[in-house]
Amino acid sequence: MRVAMVIKTDEGGRWTLPHLDALRERGHEVVAVLPPGNEGRLRKALHDRGVEVVQSAFDFRFRPRPSTLRGLVGLRRQLQSIDPDVLHYHLYASALACRFAGLGWRVPKVHMVAGPLFLESPLIRAVERVLCRLDTVVIGGSEHTEARYRQLKAPRTTAIPYGVDVERFSPPSPAYRAACRAALGVGEDTFVACMVAYVYPPKRLTHRGRGIKGHDVLLKAWREFERDRPDARLVLLGGGFDAAGEEYKRRLERHKTATVDWYDSVLDVRDCYAAADVSVSPSLSENHGAALEAGAMGVPNIVSDAGALPETVDPSTGWVVPRDDVAALTAALRAAYAEFRAGTLTARAARSRTRTVARFAQGPAAGAVADVLERAVLR
Repeated sequence: MRVAMVIKTDEGGRWTLPHLDALRERGHEVVAVLPPGNEGRLRKALHDRGVEVVQSAFDFRFRPRPSTLRGLVGLRRQLQSIDPDVLHYHLYASALACRFAGLGWRVPKVHMVAGPLFLESPLIRAVERVLCRLDTVVIGGSEHTEARYRQLKAPRTTAIPYGVDVERFSPPSPAYRAACRAALGVGEDTFVACMVAYVYPPKRLTHRGRGIKGHDVLLKAWREFERDRPDARLVLLGGGFDAAGEEYKRRLERHKTATVDWYDSVLDVRDCYAAADVSVSPSLSENHGAALEAGAMGVPNIVSDAGALPETVDPSTGWVVPRDDVAALTAALRAAYAEFRAGTLTARAARSRTRTVARFAQGPAAGAVADVLERAVLR
């Protein structure tokens, strides 16, 4: 079959690559439709794989202008010229564009939802209750997101995680871990917590005035936690996602203490996980996020109860705390620290790896997405 995959970014969205690889391994043809541009890591990865890339006639910006309608008409013509057996799209702006461009067109449409943030807006949720009926299938990237779409009465739903590459993200050797900790200037007796996440600026429609990743919550909790634990270190890895994100990061950095190191984004985050004793995901809204990478590398997780994060741990592998609860997050850090000092955190780390591989390995997840696309065509 011929698959047209539409996504509104050429930089992010590399979690789509395993799906495309699985489809091509089965002999299917894939064409990717990306926003206009010449750079971007997703675009490069697609070119390196030999996947045909089409520059979208629509810029995925919905503004009350004639150019928006012209862009959608142009996108419809492009998609029809590709002549796909199934139209597959990720991210909400892509879903809106494909639904409008595909009105009256009987090609199967499969929407895979990367995260639940947009559904936390009452306005968008009301709109989505109507528009999701234009999708043939909605694939929730988590059980949480799939449940949200069932509540909206989407015609057909299923839950498949984006998953994690459990070969690439694997527990570090003792030598690798020691080298990564030495690079941070810490020894084996130092408790290291990490948070790996871009800094996203506050959104207008959800969590107004707050960044969704919860950096502010963690910085407040760490300030309380570190008071009688000067032998602990917090490593924050991630720059601003865009210019607004960089500005928000600068505001957050004013609350950094001497035991906090903040590094801009790097291509390989495994060094950070290799050095860490616990990973923290204090998000206000999230799918599975960085918790899967940490878990695959044998790093126990402290996660908030936002979105799908609770799916990434159980009581034997990590801790779940209420979102935006500084006291609860501080208590979880103390519990992890106590296990670190007692020497029992390593057992939790091993269980974290085992659970992540069993539930979230990328290969089986990508195969399941390919199965859904094939079934959508055969309906």
